[in-house]
Amino acid sequence: QVQLVESGGGLVQPGGSLGLSCAASGSIFSINTMGWYRQAPGKQREMVATITSGGSTNYADSVKGRFTISRDNAKNTVYLQMSNLKPDDTAVYYCKADNVGYWLYAMRLYLNDRWGQGTQVTVSS
Repeated sequence: QVQLVESGGGLVQPGGSLGLSCAASGSIFSINTMGWYRQAPGKQREMVATITSGGSTNYADSVKGRFTISRDNAKNTVYLQMSNLKPDDTAVYYCKADNVGYWLYAMRLYLNDRWGQGTQVTVSS
């Protein structure tokens, strides 16, 4: 009933910029925190940035000052603007939504979390 679809990944040179977006679809009436996570080959998935419905943000130390997370609550969409990209930023980037409230047959239900399918970001010359 609730799906997250990411877009915007691709190949970029070191020092370049790239923007990601993630749209949540379904009969959604609320989403608490939305965020971006990434997983590089052979590594565990790690938090990149999160943003609450009120706009409070949190960033991994490795991306502070280079990445900016934002969201449009009316569109249930979260964005990640990445600049000064480094080869170490290469990973599959996943969108996540926490505590998603949605309608199903006139019932108000909640999902603990939902993940997107991921989008590849490759930083290479």
